[in-house]
Amino acid sequence: MGRKPDPVAKPHHSGGGGASSPRAARKAPPSPVFLGTALFVLGFVSLFTGHVVTDADWSRIRSRWRSKQVIYLGFPPFYSLIARNFVSAWSLVCGNLIEVRERRLCFWPLDGYTYTCHIAGNNLRKVRIYEPIDIWKSRYSSIYYGCSGRSTNFRSAVPENNSTGYLLIATSGGLNQQRIGITDAVVVAWILNATLVVPELDHHSFWKDESDFSDIFDVDWFISYLSKDVTVVKRIPYEVMLSMDKLPWTMRAPRKSMPEFYIDEVLPILMRRRALQLTKFDYRLTSELDEDLQKLRCRVNFHALRFANSIHTLGQKLVHKLRLMSPRYVAVHLRFEPDMLAFSGCYYGGGEKERKELGEIRKRWDTLPELSAEDERSRGKCPLTPHEVGLMLRALGFGNDTILYVASGEIYGGEETLQPLRELFPNYYTKEDLAGDDLKPFLPFSSRLAAIDFIVCDESDVFVTNNNGNMAKVLAGRRRYMGHKRTIRPNAKKLNVLFQRRNQMGWDMFSLKVQKVQRGLMGAPDDIRPKQDDFHEFPSACICLRKPRNISAT
Repeated sequence: MGRKPDPVAKPHHSGGGGASSPRAARKAPPSPVFLGTALFVLGFVSLFTGHVVTDADWSRIRSRWRSKQVIYLGFPPFYSLIARNFVSAWSLVCGNLIEVRERRLCFWPLDGYTYTCHIAGNNLRKVRIYEPIDIWKSRYSSIYYGCSGRSTNFRSAVPENNSTGYLLIATSGGLNQQRIGITDAVVVAWILNATLVVPELDHHSFWKDESDFSDIFDVDWFISYLSKDVTVVKRIPYEVMLSMDKLPWTMRAPRKSMPEFYIDEVLPILMRRRALQLTKFDYRLTSELDEDLQKLRCRVNFHALRFANSIHTLGQKLVHKLRLMSPRYVAVHLRFEPDMLAFSGCYYGGGEKERKELGEIRKRWDTLPELSAEDERSRGKCPLTPHEVGLMLRALGFGNDTILYVASGEIYGGEETLQPLRELFPNYYTKEDLAGDDLKPFLPFSSRLAAIDFIVCDESDVFVTNNNGNMAKVLAGRRRYMGHKRTIRPNAKKLNVLFQRRNQMGWDMFSLKVQKVQRGLMGAPDDIRPKQDDFHEFPSACICLRKPRNISAT
């Protein structure tokens, strides 16, 4: 095994220098042909107009921009004057540094890494130098903000008396799966010109939680906040129910249905029956919607769905206790409960006892296929163990004095499984540790407990997911919307390889490799996206870039 992490290791902060404009960061570097042509033209223009860049001008330009990636062109000495004038114009227009080095042109776009030019014979070669990751905050977080306002052309809510009928929704799953269903239900009601009845929560799934909508969310706020978009009522009026010939029609929409499905298949029935219920309503609306409807999703998820006062108060009380211990803390959604492990089909070395226990739980889902535990782990589909989560965080630079809040239900293997994580992070807390007797009224209700965890994780400086489940998706999307707060998604596929080889390398090498595989998975604006990303995790239509300040060379 490699050396244990230094028990007094401190968080690793990014180096100096201000954050550069992300607009420049996203500009594709020009081709060498374009660069050479532009160099020629701008050079001659500068000679005719008499604008010549002095050494002082050149020094100021170089001091204002940090160098990044290199694309290079060779040119004879006589072009040196032209090159410098081209640099002046390009730096001001495009916000990139172009450097003349030994009669070669080095073009460095701002992509978040550092590069340098090296002379190798008659050629230049580029060498990537990774900048240290600021583990607590993305360098670009302050220049993005959530934007979900209604456009001027977006249709207002249809009054109840003029709507096409009453849309009832029966959600499915745990708290965050139901949250996604509620969000999409509002959008569907808008598409149908329907009056939405406050959705019914799932009382029959694995968690057997009897909570109603008003037990989890502030129902009056929900109705009021959405009043300009969709008319929402707590129940179908009694006189309307009496006038109906039949009970509301019940149907289930296919997963990820397009708006056309609801217009062609659901609307005619709704108008004929006056009330219709959609059941098992989770992920029943496509992620591919126009921008106005995506922004409506954001208004529902990030603003209208406010937790009930009792939940909000306790959640904020726990956050306050953590802030008294330290100005910042890390929250981990451990997701190592028996049902999660059984559902994943993964194996963690517990022998026949583990296989039998998780196999029995897995039988609850009739449609799950037979899986190879080894294949699932190699594909990065298995949650990390608590010990692996701890090793990843320490390798990234979080010291053992970091305050760690762990959001979780019953951990498979109990305290024995958690002990390695506790040793790596002695300042380890859960809602049970912090709330004490205040938690007792919530204990029979899994969704209310999950809501408390949601609040503490949302308020954290760093949030760490451990699978791609619903809470991870919803919180990741919310934290992007709220300013790209640090959200770490473990690169389970590559980390698995590192964990298997950890005894073949020292701690410093292991730490460097972990930092490398986690780049692009730290909650930054330019994070790597899965091939089929989910809007609830990547709400790009609702994230805007602040107007950059004008850059001057003087």
